[in-house]
Amino acid sequence: MSPHDRDKSSPTDEWRALLPWPGPDAHKHQRGRLGVVSGGALNTGAARLAGRAGLRIGAGLVRLLCPPDAAPIVAAAVEAVMVSEFATPEGLARLAEPLDAVVIGPAAGLTEATVQNLLALSRTGAALVVDADALTLFRGRAGQLFDCLDRDDVLTPHEGEFERLFPGLLAQGREAAARKAAATAGAVVVLKGRETVIAAPDGRLGVNDNGVPWLATAGSGDVLAGMIGGLIAQRMDSFEAARAAVWMHADAAGRFGPGLIAEDLPDLIPSVLGDLWPG
Repeated sequence: MSPHDRDKSSPTDEWRALLPWPGPDAHKHQRGRLGVVSGGALNTGAARLAGRAGLRIGAGLVRLLCPPDAAPIVAAAVEAVMVSEFATPEGLARLAEPLDAVVIGPAAGLTEATVQNLLALSRTGAALVVDADALTLFRGRAGQLFDCLDRDDVLTPHEGEFERLFPGLLAQGREAAARKAAATAGAVVVLKGRETVIAAPDGRLGVNDNGVPWLATAGSGDVLAGMIGGLIAQRMDSFEAARAAVWMHADAAGRFGPGLIAEDLPDLIPSVLGDLWPG
């Protein structure tokens, strides 16, 4: 397939063969280490959703990286997910150094601190999944964000956030806009919507066609960010990880149907994975 071909994601596509199944001698550190940056004391739920999704999709270790006021709240609300506290961007970067991927943005806070935290993370070896607040904050200065990204990083905007980073680009159509955005940002772009478009900076493009309306609920995007981060932490190619996560996210929601809330999604992931497992 040419790098510029359009592709419809389905469970029979190439990403299925690339899913990172553990071997018989696997241990948690071999299965990938994911970090998720939490917001402040009253805004920890989004990070907890992302962290649980990262665990459910197979990351061997997930650590929530919390400002001091949030750490006691998060620690009381999680079990298998680990909790670490940071007070400065430099402290956050030190915590992220041993991690394979970090999600930043879900309820992280629309403050300059989030910008500085993202810039600090970009100087580590972790691949970044940039979502929500960490996208909105770069409105009018998107170049500052793009300068700190590389091809392993992933941006996950809905159309409003996409317009803030790439003003006017949607007029070209969603697929052309996503492809141009990925080339401009130098990172994978996941343009969310009824048919989510996934574009890589090298020209690869996937369009997911199993979207369901039940995903129109608060927190579902946080779960998707955690799923993408969890697959990347397991060293799956970022474009393929995004394609796989988007499909599995929609498939999980479709299995539940009406009444879905974001808290339901992580615990639906095992049944989705079970149907994809080649064993």
